[in-house]
Amino acid sequence: MMALGIQFSPASPTQPVERQASPVSAACATVDNYLLHPDDSLHERIAAARARLGERAIILGHHYQRDEVVRFADCRGDSLQLSRQAAASRAEMIVFCGVHFMAQSADILRQPHQRVVLPDLGAGCSMADMAEISEVEDAWAQLERLRLADEVLPITYINSSASIKAFCGRHGGLVCTSSNAARALRWAWQRKPRVLFMPDQHLGRNTAYALGVPLEAMTVWDPRQDYGGNSWERLRQARIFLWKGHCSVHARFRPEHVEEVRRRFPGIRVIVHPECPFEVVQKADFSGSTDFIIRQIAAAAAGSEWAVGTEVHLVNRLAREYPHLAVRHLDSAGCPWCSTMFRISPQHLCWILEELVAGRIVNTVEVPAGEREAARLALDRMLEI
Repeated sequence: MMALGIQFSPASPTQPVERQASPVSAACATVDNYLLHPDDSLHERIAAARARLGERAIILGHHYQRDEVVRFADCRGDSLQLSRQAAASRAEMIVFCGVHFMAQSADILRQPHQRVVLPDLGAGCSMADMAEISEVEDAWAQLERLRLADEVLPITYINSSASIKAFCGRHGGLVCTSSNAARALRWAWQRKPRVLFMPDQHLGRNTAYALGVPLEAMTVWDPRQDYGGNSWERLRQARIFLWKGHCSVHARFRPEHVEEVRRRFPGIRVIVHPECPFEVVQKADFSGSTDFIIRQIAAAAAGSEWAVGTEVHLVNRLAREYPHLAVRHLDSAGCPWCSTMFRISPQHLCWILEELVAGRIVNTVEVPAGEREAARLALDRMLEI
């Protein structure tokens, strides 16, 4: 395999410096000249840099990424799918056009010779940020004081930090995706009577309900309140503790959106992501992961009408790719989009690629070794089921 000949340095193309305390600030300072260019003015430079890197680099584009960026992706998919594809590739550098937890997942699964970079280190995830490791450890300590921890198995959604994944790995738990959340819950309940599901309460609630668990057997754990805002009796009655977190995009959908689109377009089919609130999922015709949504639209009969409740960039892309269908956004007025994903711009991508061409790696995402091993254990448990 060809060596990149890349030196590890922070971001400045003119003045390499020692590792800085604030990598986000360093990244923002050095990409400024690129940000002066309009979105569509750097396409030739991106293509040229990509061509020069060849198989030494792979560009991953998440489904929710903007079109101006995802057009350059070697692989397009969800976070786990992309991470596994990158790990199986010959590339030395993994350029993840997504958000921070996705780059961490890629780093957990990568081969020893590979490195992961994120075009903008400020691209985070509000859902992942709703479960801080200190809060989770405090919640576990409270469960231990109640002598309930031995009865609880933790599960974290893939949309979480590496530290939360590592916590689950150390406590016998696992990671899940929206595609395999049901299998993960079944696996957990075969081992323990209760589950702590993080960080998205809506995915946990919708999945557990679909498995036959009544709402009365679920309770929300609010990390800002003692014992999650629950009484001892309430916790003893619950089969699943739902961490008080949500996706800022999917939580915006309301039952009224479903009612309105049905009124305006009689016979339309409504398909939503399970990160949507319970009442929305119950009113929809279908609910499933991003991959499920894409497959349903791809297999739909010509002329059929669909209202899709997920991120707007994906919905618009589906409408263009399947012109024989009428694909609409469930909330045509609000058009929810992922603002943190949107931080990955053509300017950032161009900067990252041209730095790699110049032999410099910037914006690396690296999970500490011990945390990486524990997180990998939680991911491996998921892959086994």
